[in-house]
Amino acid sequence: MLLRKIILLFSVIFITFAFAQRKKTDTIYVYEKVIVYDTIYLEKAVKLKPANLMFSSLEIEEEEIKEINRNFDKLQLEEQIKKLRTKSFQYGIQAGVDFKKASWAEMLSEKNQQFGQNFGIWVSKSIIDPNFSLMLSANLHHWNSTFDLDTNKEETYLDGYYFSADDQPLLFQRFNNKHFEYVLQLKSIYEWKNLRPFVGFLVNKNNYKMQFLVPENNVLNKLDDFKSNQINFGFSLGLQYRIFSRFLIDVEYQHYKIKNLSLKNSSFDFDIFKTNNTFAERKISLGISYFISK
Repeated sequence: MLLRKIILLFSVIFITFAFAQRKKTDTIYVYEKVIVYDTIYLEKAVKLKPANLMFSSLEIEEEEIKEINRNFDKLQLEEQIKKLRTKSFQYGIQAGVDFKKASWAEMLSEKNQQFGQNFGIWVSKSIIDPNFSLMLSANLHHWNSTFDLDTNKEETYLDGYYFSADDQPLLFQRFNNKHFEYVLQLKSIYEWKNLRPFVGFLVNKNNYKMQFLVPENNVLNKLDDFKSNQINFGFSLGLQYRIFSRFLIDVEYQHYKIKNLSLKNSSFDFDIFKTNNTFAERKISLGISYFISK
């Protein structure tokens, strides 16, 4: 029994050494260690104390720059305004009051001055020089009456019968110097600062009206008008003053010559004022003008 155990032990030892002599392939495992780093930023308010820094004063340089810019802008603006005035038209409206004295009316009235109102429109354009311009204006004047001749109310200087060239009878009824006046004027204006003196040439028409009883079917029973339709020429002098950029004050003197004052009717060859005299008509106007254009 013992011998059997000894033989088994030596058999196990022999087999172990036999297998131990065989070559085997070894397996190598390589491990890599990876380390990842991340950065975290934290914001934190930091109190800074102002440093006592000294800077040189720039007041003189700044004032010099402003002065240069101001002069440049002003000159440039003036040049632009002058160019616009020269190239473009300006237009506006005008209104005012008038005082007129007509030499022919002094024979019929003790009042020397006639009061009126006017309204007009105008257009102007600079020529040659931006300060020199021509203005064309059209005005409508309304004149109040200074006398009233009416045969139905009282005796007058003109009462009675008159006869036309073909001997048709005409009976005077009424007449006063209340009327409308139309004026077309061309002015030459020179602007110096806020002053605008001017001289003008004008054409006017006074719409006077006189009434007569005229024959109709050989019966004197029709009331008809005899009107003035003549054109008169004259001149004007005046001064405008600019009070704001768009407003002007006007003072103007006008003088007309009226040759052979005439009141006529197309149906009758008759003129109550058969004179060869030349009458003078003088007028002073005060008004205000407004520029509509920019």
